[in-house]
Amino acid sequence: MLIDYLPIVLMTVAAGGLAIFILWLGSLVRPHNPYPEKNRPYECGVDQWGEASGGLFRVQFFVVAILFVVFDVEAMFLFPWAVVLNEISFIGYLEMFVFIFLLLVGFVYAWAKGALEWES
Repeated sequence: MLIDYLPIVLMTVAAGGLAIFILWLGSLVRPHNPYPEKNRPYECGVDQWGEASGGLFRVQFFVVAILFVVFDVEAMFLFPWAVVLNEISFIGYLEMFVFIFLLLVGFVYAWAKGALEWES
């Protein structure tokens, strides 16, 4: 029975070996001449100034992003439900309303806690 998995094992070993070989070959061929200007941080054509830890993001950005992801992913479940609406029973129809109600409760909770308030 294990012989059935032999092609998968061979392909995994071949892919891993090829990746390691390419990385090893690249380390032999590439030039190695680090200097301070080359190792300096560079982003979007703007030279570095100040400390990297000086520009902290406020937590509000992350809270809004997490809320967006949660409600976006949850709303994504509405599309498959709409496709099979004719095939599901009345119980499935009611379950989706329970689901939407729970989303609404989560939204109201986030709003009540002030997670959607944007203070300058």
